[in-house]
Amino acid sequence: MRVWLPDRPGALGQVASRIGAVRGDVLGIEIIERGGGRAIDELVVRLPDAELLDLLVSEVKAVDGAAVEDVRLAPGAPGDPRLDALEAAADLVAAGTVPELLDALVGRAAEELGAGWVALVDGPTRSVTSSTGPVPPLPWLLAFLEGSRSSAAVAAGDAGPDELGCSELAAAEVWVVVGRPGRSLRSRERHLLSALARLADARWGELVRRAPAVAF
Repeated sequence: MRVWLPDRPGALGQVASRIGAVRGDVLGIEIIERGGGRAIDELVVRLPDAELLDLLVSEVKAVDGAAVEDVRLAPGAPGDPRLDALEAAADLVAAGTVPELLDALVGRAAEELGAGWVALVDGPTRSVTSSTGPVPPLPWLLAFLEGSRSSAAVAAGDAGPDELGCSELAAAEVWVVVGRPGRSLRSRERHLLSALARLADARWGELVRRAPAVAF
């Protein structure tokens, strides 16, 4: 459950109390974004009965200043975000070839962001080199990236269309583009995507330098 709260002491406690009132158990809390007097928190809640979901949402909305952005079924028990980040880095560093690295980046971006689709767009060839999910047509991707490059805030991961994100692997001249239809990407998630891209870019440089020279 992604919840908007007034950024004031006690607001999260009030939400937790409302969750407890419907016999919900809070298993995880993650701060997604904060600013402008508001905070966006993601809560993992276990309910004893699925029929209590509508009541849970009503109870949370009853907290003064609170709003529910979205509710979805969690795929499993919440993980540790710090451990997840280290495992993502380990996956990228462990890649032994460029194709393995790019596939690992696509997989990790999809997993960490709960993306509906991910595409890697190669700058020089203007082609999709790796992807997962129902990726939009290449002309659409290229047009989106052209617009993104014209905005420093979007390119830096500080802004962008609600359901879309992108980040550049500068040395590799590759863009990773993420779509999450129906769910907005927040600041923390955009910066996570940027961090994955920087890690992949650094590993790409190592792999390219290590590649044997071809004799002619």
